[in-house]
Amino acid sequence: MPDDETQTLSRDTEPRTAADSPSPGKRQAGWTIKLVMVGIVLAALNLRPAITSLGPLLEEVQHSLGMSDSVAGLLTSVPSLCFAVFGILAPRLARRYGPGAIVCAGMVAIAAGLLIRPFAGGTVGFLAASALALMGIAVSNVLMPVIVKRYFPDRVGSMTGLYSMALAAGTSLAAAVTVPLTHSLGDNWHWGLGIWAILAVVAVVPWIALVRDRSAAGAQEATAAAAQQAPAPELRITRSRTAWALACFFGLQATAAYITMGWMPQIFRDAGVSASTAGVLLAVTMAMGVPLAFVIPRVATRMKNQGPIVVALGSCGLIGYAGLFMAPAGGAWAWALLLGISNCSFPLALTMIGMRSRTGAGVVRLSAFAQSTGYLLSIPGPLLVGVLYEHSGSWGLPIALMAGLMVPQIVVGILAGRDRTIEDECGMRD
Repeated sequence: MPDDETQTLSRDTEPRTAADSPSPGKRQAGWTIKLVMVGIVLAALNLRPAITSLGPLLEEVQHSLGMSDSVAGLLTSVPSLCFAVFGILAPRLARRYGPGAIVCAGMVAIAAGLLIRPFAGGTVGFLAASALALMGIAVSNVLMPVIVKRYFPDRVGSMTGLYSMALAAGTSLAAAVTVPLTHSLGDNWHWGLGIWAILAVVAVVPWIALVRDRSAAGAQEATAAAAQQAPAPELRITRSRTAWALACFFGLQATAAYITMGWMPQIFRDAGVSASTAGVLLAVTMAMGVPLAFVIPRVATRMKNQGPIVVALGSCGLIGYAGLFMAPAGGAWAWALLLGISNCSFPLALTMIGMRSRTGAGVVRLSAFAQSTGYLLSIPGPLLVGVLYEHSGSWGLPIALMAGLMVPQIVVGILAGRDRTIEDECGMRD
């Protein structure tokens, strides 16, 4: 799989001359670049609403479908499972069909899953349709950075920032407005969830145009041909302690994030907070990722050791969980802000992945290992929260579990943040 990802991420580096870019070609290329930019923003907006729109309405969905808390916990674990399984397949699919075509198919899967899910007529159908949407999210998640690297090689930072902002905006928007939308649609949760399929349908349009664009398709074919000639570096990443520390850190931060997205609104609702306010609180938590996604990576790259940032973010999480335990309603806004800061361990994890390798191929392999392993590790967390809540009848034990998981997250984060590379640990050749 890493070889496939290396091939997918490679791009044509042959020098261009003025003769290679006549005016019509320049105009066509300019049109393509603008379309890609629109496609990236629309795709990013669709990568989280399937998850964050459900949390504020989870109680209504459970009652309507007769879903137990344990099954609801399984539902909140499905994103991690899909990201681990289908994310692994994304580079191979992109190598065969092209990244743009797979992202287009991903948007179609998201739209279909979101449209089918509320009207599936039972728990099994609801889970299956959710998995379909999450499959589309998983492959698009992996390939969006590939698209950015391919079309914006000189603006990776700014385009990644735009992509991250759109992703955070979609995340918080779905959390904030799903309940008001449901009320405006006759208090029908089916339409409150299903309406997000419209946004995904809109996102399909630019990607269809890009897939049909012959110049873009030709460029992707040239990229694949060039990638096939690139030799794969020798690296046994499982020998690296730093790689394992990063994988565990990624998995634990993902566990915290998906527990937050899946269960935090219900914690507030059980404490007497209204459904709409609980949704806004989740939106506040998710919106913290917009500014901090820019700040944290810049600070982290200026430090040789990222351990202090890990400790700071983890401390915010521990304080937030303590507040949820002692006064969930009284300090709800403060806890939402603190947990939002803690959830920004995600951009820190991505930054450390880039800093813990000296080579591009090493970064790709480390990213694939850390993310796939991490998402697999994160699967039991949300499910266990649901089981504990169902059997204890309160949020004491689940919140204790969340706080308990934050401690090893801090420990492995400190280990992952040390100034060393996987090449040094594995004896990899440059």
